[in-house]
Amino acid sequence: MKKPHSVAEPQPELDEASTPHALLGGRLRHARRMAGLTLLQLAQKAYCSESLISKIEKGNATPSLATLHRLAVALDTNIAALTSATEPTGGPVMRQGERPVIRGGGIALERVVLPNRNGLLQANIHILDPGQGSDGQIEHIGEEVGYVLEGTVELTLRSASYILHAGDAFTFTSETPHGYRNAGDTMAKILWVNTPATY
Repeated sequence: MKKPHSVAEPQPELDEASTPHALLGGRLRHARRMAGLTLLQLAQKAYCSESLISKIEKGNATPSLATLHRLAVALDTNIAALTSATEPTGGPVMRQGERPVIRGGGIALERVVLPNRNGLLQANIHILDPGQGSDGQIEHIGEEVGYVLEGTVELTLRSASYILHAGDAFTFTSETPHGYRNAGDTMAKILWVNTPATY
């Protein structure tokens, strides 16, 4: 995987009511050890500092969603596997207000499809405060499709940028370096579907 264009230090703001910091730290430590990586080796693969990973594993810090994604990719897993407390239960319907939300900085991911170890599909509603977006561009295997529900979004694929408004849709292969940001002055929401699961 290529190094992201931006590797700014993450903001300590990942927050999910059902996922305490200790759960993330324990899952990250377990995944790192199962991969046979030292803190330094994982830091180099994920383009972040060794001290940050140590703090996350001890439950003393939490990464931005972009940094957590880089850690997950470096460990050949996904964010859901590192943050979900349990396997999904219940029926096929998730009511409004009952879907889990992961927050990182000015971005929130509202789960439309709950994480499933054997699931091939992932869907979230990306909720972005004005000016907020991905930490540079990322790339991974898979395919993605999105639909702008609210606001104005700038989607960047490699060096090409597209301004999207409510009702606009997009699709691309995940191997294409991609990033996005809220280009408006109000909250933006994107229904984002990808396969296989990466978030």
